[in-house]
Amino acid sequence: MKPRRRRRIPTPYLLIAPAVVLIATFIAYPVGTVGYFSLFQYSASKPWATRFIGLENFRVMLFEDPLFWRTLGITTAWVVAEVALQLVFGLALALILNRTFRNRGLARALMFAPWAISGVLATQIWLLIYNPSTGIADVLSQLGSPTQFAPLASAAGAFWSAVIAEVWRGIPFFAILILADMQSIPTEMYEAADVDGASKVQQFFFITLPYLRDAIIITTLLRAVWEFNNVDLIYTLTGGGPAGATTTLPLYVVEEAVGSRNFGYGSALTIAGFVILLIFSVLYLQLGRASRREGKS
Repeated sequence: MKPRRRRRIPTPYLLIAPAVVLIATFIAYPVGTVGYFSLFQYSASKPWATRFIGLENFRVMLFEDPLFWRTLGITTAWVVAEVALQLVFGLALALILNRTFRNRGLARALMFAPWAISGVLATQIWLLIYNPSTGIADVLSQLGSPTQFAPLASAAGAFWSAVIAEVWRGIPFFAILILADMQSIPTEMYEAADVDGASKVQQFFFITLPYLRDAIIITTLLRAVWEFNNVDLIYTLTGGGPAGATTTLPLYVVEEAVGSRNFGYGSALTIAGFVILLIFSVLYLQLGRASRREGKS
């Protein structure tokens, strides 16, 4: 007699089915819909003029729209500045909070405060700080400063004012994750380094940083993706101005799709941002794996 074939138990597939449905509903379907509309000339204000145009939106975006390249450059500068500054200050804050001192628990709780509030609420705080009649401007005038402090009035001032506000809000993200990973470093490593006469700087570069490599890679990747898609703080703080100096690619998408009702072109811009983030994420993770292999060899 031939042995009976074992019947496959569908339990594993049933267990992952809810996750598959959620991914298909909230990720695959929206991405597919955006990709579909990117192939059309589709405006909500002129639905009768909707027609299939293929890759025309992408051709216009790449070769005839200088605003796309300008907003992409601003977005790149924004992401690089945000991730670099948040990483440096977050790492420094984690190093401080990892030490033993009085009221350390309170200091750690206060560190979480900027991360706990929304971008819109953070904007209102910084608008009061940057207001020419209040905040820093009022303090400087009382100190006898002859110049009027209005950082949001100039292009460079508005950009770096938004950077500072977002850095303040994003530092706790790095500090929390790096601090959690830092506490897993064996204390014996530092004790052995002290015995060998290694300085604190040498311990940081040869013990702390190598142990934090994986945490730094994942936090910088996540934060880069989030900052690339940042809309709430920039929109409520500067509105993309002055003169488009703080208009990032996601904000340009909002202007086209929501403001101008040009959903077709807005969808094409969204697909471009999706592809850029996908390529960046894959390359960044590959570089991270390569650096880990070199560190182990």
